[in-house]
Amino acid sequence: MSLNGERIRFLSMVDVFEPLSAEEIERLDERLPDAHLEMGDIFYSPGDPSEKVFILRRGKVRIYKVADDGREFTLAVVEAGTMFGEMTLTAQRLQGAYAQAMEPSEVSMMLREDLERLILEKPQVGLQIAHLLSERLRRYEIRLEDITLKDIPTRLASMILLLAEAEGVVTPGGYVRIPTHYTHHQLGSMIGTSREAVSRAFGVLQEETIVELRRRIIYVKSLEAVKRRAGHAGGELTQTP
Repeated sequence: MSLNGERIRFLSMVDVFEPLSAEEIERLDERLPDAHLEMGDIFYSPGDPSEKVFILRRGKVRIYKVADDGREFTLAVVEAGTMFGEMTLTAQRLQGAYAQAMEPSEVSMMLREDLERLILEKPQVGLQIAHLLSERLRRYEIRLEDITLKDIPTRLASMILLLAEAEGVVTPGGYVRIPTHYTHHQLGSMIGTSREAVSRAFGVLQEETIVELRRRIIYVKSLEAVKRRAGHAGGELTQTP
């Protein structure tokens, strides 16, 4: 398959573009500039005047907020094949939010005016985005509740659940392995606490036989147990956007 063919196939798999024909996706792709991101690059921040949405083609991105005391709280981990930044269509625009590459990544950018034009031409795309906005706002509310109201082991369980659902791989033994090695410092920055507090919280979760650490890789024994520990037993899963 040619490079152009691969790009068209990729866009056709992005959920909000499912209503588009191959010809419409090809025309769309011609209007999407790409950008390469190195690990740690912040490419969206509060007050960013550009009104864009992003399609992650390769890599991994986190959406996070910074509290008044400087602590960072991760709202979502975005995997390849996902559109994000759609809050530019709302009055909120994810106030105070940052987007940072967690590994070398490739993103395509779409101007707000182009997306609005597409919605007028293809109302089904607008319906898809409306559903997307509703679901993501619900998930962000859950994450903000986790951040502000719950103790550190519970916040860590919620973050492990998010990562397991985003990138988890089921092992032959039935565990869910999170393949990326996240240091305790990284996890601390994602849930707004210190490396030492994360280490203690892992001790709690391991004593409760919910997770295991093997060679610095997280293994989840039971997603249902993690959901209960995170306070999402009612089905409110914190998946990636």
